[in-house]
Amino acid sequence: MDRHPQSSGKNIHQVSPSTTPAAPVQDKPEALGQFDYVQTKVVPLRAEHLERNRIVSFNKNSNMNGPIDLLRTQVLQAMEENGWRTLAITSPTPEAGKTVLAVNLAMSIAHHTTKTALLADFDLRRPRVGATLGLPMDKALNELLSEKAWLEEVLVNPTLPRFVVLPTREPIPMSTEVLSSPKVSHLITELRDRYDSRICIFDLPPLLSSDDAITVLPKFDCVLLVVANGVNSKKDIEDCLYHLAGANLIGAVLNKADEQPRTYY
Repeated sequence: MDRHPQSSGKNIHQVSPSTTPAAPVQDKPEALGQFDYVQTKVVPLRAEHLERNRIVSFNKNSNMNGPIDLLRTQVLQAMEENGWRTLAITSPTPEAGKTVLAVNLAMSIAHHTTKTALLADFDLRRPRVGATLGLPMDKALNELLSEKAWLEEVLVNPTLPRFVVLPTREPIPMSTEVLSSPKVSHLITELRDRYDSRICIFDLPPLLSSDDAITVLPKFDCVLLVVANGVNSKKDIEDCLYHLAGANLIGAVLNKADEQPRTYY
């Protein structure tokens, strides 16, 4: 897919399964304004669960990481050129693979020695990040927003250095109103501004399924659109570009496409 005329990013990648877990590493203590926390909970991941869910980037030495690492380089270049720190990931419709891509991209960024990555599940109608990673979610964004937990209790480090996840356990009622609330705006600002080296990735709902994504998009620096081959029509893409006209669209990813292997000698 050709990128948006105002875009400064590039396109097309595909995800395949293969990963091996690393030894647990304790995440560094942080503080986020009123969301102060002392220590991030470390949760080991299961290789077979990641493989089933097509999470390939956990093992940075996997030979399946090429497309994701290329996407990472393109995304980071566009963000660094513009001083952007928050990236929203969305798709035209469900089943485009946006959550899988968001998880893999965040992990790939965490492998970058000068960056840390935070992945937040803002798909409040159909949260999938925690389940995709196989995280326990006794406390999550649900409790943070309802003021039943502090941020220190809901953030998780999935045994990967420089990577933190803010999962959502179950759908949140009145999601559009929640995403447009001052509380969410403050949370986004705090997560973005705490560390100069942090890239914050937000997994948003599909653009054409509700007005949730459109409501919250102005709060983010830039957006990446995930389009599924054989799922999304030309009209879907045109409708998304219309809704994204005022956003910093850094590019689009064609997901679920058959790609011939390329050999470099």
